[in-house]
Amino acid sequence: MRRRIDIAASIVVTPALMFLDEPTTGLDPRSRNQVWEIVRALVGEGTTVLLTTQYLEEADQLAGRIAVIDHGRVIAEGTSGELKASVGAGVLHVRVVDAGRRADAERVLAGVLGVPVVAEGDPVALSARVSDPLRVSEALAALARSGVEVTDFALGRPSLDEVFLALTGHPADDGGVPAAGVGVKA
Repeated sequence: MRRRIDIAASIVVTPALMFLDEPTTGLDPRSRNQVWEIVRALVGEGTTVLLTTQYLEEADQLAGRIAVIDHGRVIAEGTSGELKASVGAGVLHVRVVDAGRRADAERVLAGVLGVPVVAEGDPVALSARVSDPLRVSEALAALARSGVEVTDFALGRPSLDEVFLALTGHPADDGGVPAAGVGVKA
């Protein structure tokens, strides 16, 4: 509620330029969406909004342009689509039935796709950046031939989280000190 009051006080008179520093930190999903709608309305009325956030979904939803900052330096800048395209054409996400077979699935996928495969935090999940979507069907067929059962899979564009990790090579928090973030212009 306090964040919404802060934003409301800032827009009593429609500003030409507004700075928002992590405006949705600690908000529940409904309140976060309301803040997003306020920001979109401001931009629609001609206000330039400079937003800092480490919630990359927020940047993806609101930003016209994004600057990725690592250790105080801008390392990449562009639209969400441009940044996503800079790290690869797509990402394959695979979930296996048996967590004990995840290492087998990782080996098969890496062999067929010819790219590194990342074991996600979920013990049955893997992901890999792919540039050739035709290889995905080959990889899934190879998993079936090797006896690794898959519960689901998805091929999509990389998320801004994946873009951030690819560009910086590390998570946003480096030993407890915020080392990286994203600045956005809505």
